Amino acid sequence: MSNEALIVIDMQNDFCPGGALAVAGGDEIVPLVNDLIRHADHVVMTQDWHPAGHSSFASSHHGRKPFEAIEMDYGPQTLWPDHCIQGSTGSRFHSGLAWGKAELVLRKGFRPNIDSYSAFFENDHKTPTGLTGYLRERGISAVTLVGLATDFCVAYSALDAIRQGFRVTVKLDACRAIDLNGSLDAMLARIREAGVALA
Repeated sequence: MSNEALIVIDMQNDFCPGGALAVAGGDEIVPLVNDLIRHADHVVMTQDWHPAGHSSFASSHHGRKPFEAIEMDYGPQTLWPDHCIQGSTGSRFHSGLAWGKAELVLRKGFRPNIDSYSAFFENDHKTPTGLTGYLRERGISAVTLVGLATDFCVAYSALDAIRQGFRVTVKLDACRAIDLNGSLDAMLARIREAGVALA
C-alpha cells in the first residue's frame, strides 16, 4: 500500500560479521531484506554516519572500554568501538544489499557530541532527524522496520515512530540483535508494550 514505508536500519559493513561492531548473523538477513525491498512501495534506508572521534566511541574517553556506560549531558550512553566513520568501508551498505530503490538515505549520528540510535531523533530524544516530516509529507502513516540491531537502532526507531503517530511493525526475522546484558528481551518488552506489532 502506498501509505506504508519499509525502513531499513543500518545495514552497514561495520555491523556485519568482520565489522568493527559486528552483530552476530547480521549478514544473514540480507536476502530477506532484499525481498522486502523488492515488494515495498516506499523504501527508506538509514546509515550510521559518525565523524572520527565521535563522543560515543570508547576511544574518545580516556581509560574507558567499549560497552561500558557513561553519563552524557543527555543521559546514559553506551560506549562503542569506533564504527561507521564517515566515508569508511565500514560505513558503506553491505555489498549484497539491493538498496538502489531507496527513496531516501537518512544519515544519523553525524553530530560529534551526541549519538543517534533512532531514525527519528538523536539520543537526547529532542533533536529530530527530519524523518517524521518527510514521511508525513509523503502521506505515509505506517512503517515496517528491519535491520540492525534489533535492541538498539531498530527498537529506538520503533518507539519514536509510535510516539510520532505511525502504525509500526518490526519484522523480527529480518533483524539481528547485539543483546548486551539482556538488552534484547528488555527492548522487545518495551516496544511490545508501546504498541509495536512484532511480526
